[in-house]
Amino acid sequence: VLVDEFQDTNHLQYAIIRKLVNYDTSPYNICAVGDDAQSIYAFRGATIQNILDFESDFKKHGIKTFKLEQNYRSTEHIVKAANQVIINNRKQIPKTIWSDKGSGSKINLIETQSDSEEGKRIIESIIEQKSRQHFRNKDIAILYRTNAQSRIFEEHLTNERIPYRIYGGVSFYDRKEVKDLIAYMRLAVNPKDDEAFKRIINYPKRAIGKTTIAKLSAAADQAGLTLWESLPNFKIGGKTKNSIDAFIQIIRSFQKILQEKNAYEAAVFIGDKSGLLNLLKKDDSEEGKKRFENIEALLNGIQAFVEDNTSIDTATIADKSLASYLQNVALLTSLDEDEDNDDRISLMSVHAAKGLEFKSVFIAGLEEGLFPSFMSLDNLEGENEERRLFYVAITRAEHQLTLSYAKRRYRYGKMKFTEPSRFLSEIPEQHLLNRKPSSVGGGMGSGVTVSRVIGKFTKPARSSKPAFAVDPATFSPSPSSSIQKGMEVLHLKFGKGQVVNVDGGPDNRIATIRFPDTEKRIMLKFAKLQILDA
Repeated sequence: VLVDEFQDTNHLQYAIIRKLVNYDTSPYNICAVGDDAQSIYAFRGATIQNILDFESDFKKHGIKTFKLEQNYRSTEHIVKAANQVIINNRKQIPKTIWSDKGSGSKINLIETQSDSEEGKRIIESIIEQKSRQHFRNKDIAILYRTNAQSRIFEEHLTNERIPYRIYGGVSFYDRKEVKDLIAYMRLAVNPKDDEAFKRIINYPKRAIGKTTIAKLSAAADQAGLTLWESLPNFKIGGKTKNSIDAFIQIIRSFQKILQEKNAYEAAVFIGDKSGLLNLLKKDDSEEGKKRFENIEALLNGIQAFVEDNTSIDTATIADKSLASYLQNVALLTSLDEDEDNDDRISLMSVHAAKGLEFKSVFIAGLEEGLFPSFMSLDNLEGENEERRLFYVAITRAEHQLTLSYAKRRYRYGKMKFTEPSRFLSEIPEQHLLNRKPSSVGGGMGSGVTVSRVIGKFTKPARSSKPAFAVDPATFSPSPSSSIQKGMEVLHLKFGKGQVVNVDGGPDNRIATIRFPDTEKRIMLKFAKLQILDA
């Protein structure tokens, strides 16, 4: 009996294997192949214990173990980093993977101020790698822990006209739940949108069946009206009439809210009153959770559009209405695609990447609660599986590996501070590239030097020589609420500047500040500015 990918078997499959080889009654003939370090499917019922117990379970007839420790894919920095990560798992078959492909490039670590900037920086790095190292698009992959993270990368790739594909899935804006909520928004903004109307008239279910919709379509065609225009005078009785009246009231409430709220507030209202959010929340299956994550990612993207807090140029704040947002989405989703072109960047979850390899790999979102997932951190085995998942991600790279994390990320429509993943602390410094501290907006970023602490997370150590424009010892940040137009202020990196404008809502005030060499737009609730005069 030959068993491949043995680390992915479940309890029942192991029992079947034992029956097939007459485990309890006679000598057996069995060969199992697997890698305990790549056991990542516990959510499907797989158990790593099968491969850990195999040698002792079958030892009575002389089982032999052959360790295949040479890695033929990756260069030494990548392989050694992976070894140092996985060694932190207690339950494992001891082995040391090695490579003879040369030391190769060190691992690049990108720290950004926000999730949007993370997407931008990764795409910039891809463009640079294609230019300097002559990589093709198909040589490069962006990996993430959850599929909902693809939105930001898709948008930046689209803006740069770089073709991509979602491996093992569909593009963000083609996912059913995303299209459903956007259809509600489209109908609220443009009641003449018959396509959106048909998509959501009976979703969530409201007793308006296909027969009713067919009759409505026929009546609309005969009268030369849109479906929405025909709806108030549509002749039908009983429960369906009540459902139609309720639907009309819901859409009218959406149209009213568009006049009063910005895109994010309107989208949340629509998601709530339509029943979509509640419907998805009730589904606690693995797929249901992913669908809700996609809706959350959509709403986070709308909030980012409203706040525009990653912008540091001098452009004025654009129209933040839902109609304006939908126009942007239409531009992102209507670009022509050459279906015959296979030279595309690959975007995928780490789970989908298992078994694949690329010359250059970007692993994004390495933050506590994201990778490792917050759902895994209440028990040691959950953390161990997340570490194995990270090991799988690292070892997809042949020549170039880039890790990235954001210091702030949108969650539930609000910008939340994040901490770098504990797994970064497990990579020895000699395998990482040195990079200068970064500064975006008001906060000074830390350097990427990562302390080596086994078993627990340590924050990245600050670089010893940050690029300050003023002396930090004498710098005293003022309350951001006190900063007004016309004031002179001091910024740690940019030095002395004058506030030429302050706009935005009470919770999202954005200052335009003219410094000697540049002009910046900075979100004040994240800024560190010292007022120099009253």
